[in-house]
Amino acid sequence: MSDSDKARNENGKLLKELRDLSKNPNPSFSVGLIEDNLYKWNITMFGPTDTPYDGGVFQAEMAFPTDYPFAPPTLTFKTDIWHPNIYKDGRVCISILHSAGDDPHGYEDAGERWSPAQTVETILISVLAMLSCPNADSPANIDAALELRNTPKVFRRNARRCAELSMEEAPSKVPEECCK
Repeated sequence: MSDSDKARNENGKLLKELRDLSKNPNPSFSVGLIEDNLYKWNITMFGPTDTPYDGGVFQAEMAFPTDYPFAPPTLTFKTDIWHPNIYKDGRVCISILHSAGDDPHGYEDAGERWSPAQTVETILISVLAMLSCPNADSPANIDAALELRNTPKVFRRNARRCAELSMEEAPSKVPEECCK
């Protein structure tokens, strides 16, 4: 039995989610396996309408722990994106992807954090909502948060520039200075 077959047998919920998203795709994102590995998914997200990200095509990777759904996956954008709640290295910082339980910093309510009831679809819908409504009060990218607070027009211009560059066919042509 191959490693991918073992993974499929070990995590029926994850396989069911992949099948459900394949049968009933969401027009705001698409999913697929990376190298036939059930625990690593390629995500393509389309920038939400009426935001600086509108029209953008953002590549991301979702990595699942072997004890999913009891522990949250991670989501990392591979396409540059300028956003207060996305670290400069692409990691997404959103409450529902933080481990279940009380927040040691007291910022998040336990009910806002990871729950096994979450699905890939609810995570991605939450990330799309996050793109639409950035939270500058709890930033992962302090520079983007300060820019959003102090010079929102500059923030929108920088976010828009990343969306425009994401539409290019060759992501390797995106300059490093795109998103600071």
